[in-house]
Amino acid sequence: MAVFEYTALDAGGRQRKGVIEGDSGRQVRQTLRDQGLSPMSVAATDASRGNGAAKQTPSRRWRWRWGRALSALELALITRQLATLIAAGLPVEEALKTVAQQTDQRRVSALMMNVRARVLEGYSLAAALADYPQAFGAMYRSTVAAGEQSGYLHVVLENLADHTERRFEASRDVQMALFYPIILFVVSVIIVFGLMVYVVPNIVEMFEDMEQELPVLTNVLIEVADFLNNRWWVLALAVAGVVAVARWLLARPNLRLAWDRRKLSLPVVAKIVRGGDAARYAGTLAILTSSGVALVDAMRIATEVVTNQWLKQGLADAVERVSEGASLRAALEAVGHFPPMLLHMVASGEASGELDAMLGKVAHYQQQELTRLVSTLVQLFQPLMLLVMATLVLGIVLAILVPILGMNQLVM
Repeated sequence: MAVFEYTALDAGGRQRKGVIEGDSGRQVRQTLRDQGLSPMSVAATDASRGNGAAKQTPSRRWRWRWGRALSALELALITRQLATLIAAGLPVEEALKTVAQQTDQRRVSALMMNVRARVLEGYSLAAALADYPQAFGAMYRSTVAAGEQSGYLHVVLENLADHTERRFEASRDVQMALFYPIILFVVSVIIVFGLMVYVVPNIVEMFEDMEQELPVLTNVLIEVADFLNNRWWVLALAVAGVVAVARWLLARPNLRLAWDRRKLSLPVVAKIVRGGDAARYAGTLAILTSSGVALVDAMRIATEVVTNQWLKQGLADAVERVSEGASLRAALEAVGHFPPMLLHMVASGEASGELDAMLGKVAHYQQQELTRLVSTLVQLFQPLMLLVMATLVLGIVLAILVPILGMNQLVM
């Protein structure tokens, strides 16, 4: 049974949109007519199916990749709802259907109905989620698979929902801390650009009628205003070119690896990179090991959440060391760049047999440290941005006033 998105008119002429299951588009249209609706459009939300297996066409994959990914908040909400419903005794397929009906987002509803269709075909929940890797990552699927194998799916989903919500809240805190400085920077650029393009040229016309030598600051201001007014596209092309070249260079594996290695030696950047990756790695490892995933498999999956390629390469070697019998602490210490607190907590967890609990604690600690560091940098950036803005405006005002004052002195 496939899943279809439909648009129809009810008896009052109002347009309705939704998601419905059916064997074919024709059957879905008839079902809608039986419900008193006049179908306008019916389209399959998933790939065409053949012999009981889903086969995604390239266009469907493209559509999912760009239009159907789940946000962190949506994933956390779905996971929490599934955990609650399954804990209440509902079968997985009924829980999926209820979640699909609960959401107001059609794309989320269609996704959950597609996952339900796969479950009804006899696939496990983890296997059904594997059809949508853009929405459900490897860590998520492995955790669900461990929960299904252990028979405690609802407990694992609760832990997974907690983990997803913590990651969302941490990301939101960092974004909110950066929101004001970004707005301040954008407004400052707009104000300065407006002054240079719309105000300064009018004053320059007055200076051109004056037969006297202008100060250096005024001449610089005139040249900059002329450039922005007549050749702004050169600046735009230069910025776009720099961004394009930087993206192209970072897309080269060797250059990206060298740049990521360099970042780990920069004073402030290194702390942000290490703190963020350490928090993500430890948190992912904690949820996987607490769900029953083997340590080596958990390390392999957790490595994928690390953004720094140099660290990721080292963690791949750490997986091999642990599989050969080394301790987790020794393997991570050999990688280098991990905070000492993480290494000590891992060693304590291995000694006490509570590795997952210790990993969860150190992940929470590292995330708090990262948030505090970013907040401190933002608080320092705000007065610095105001100072830069005031300096620019003062320079423009002085460049305009100095010639005017000089002209007044000549008149007197």
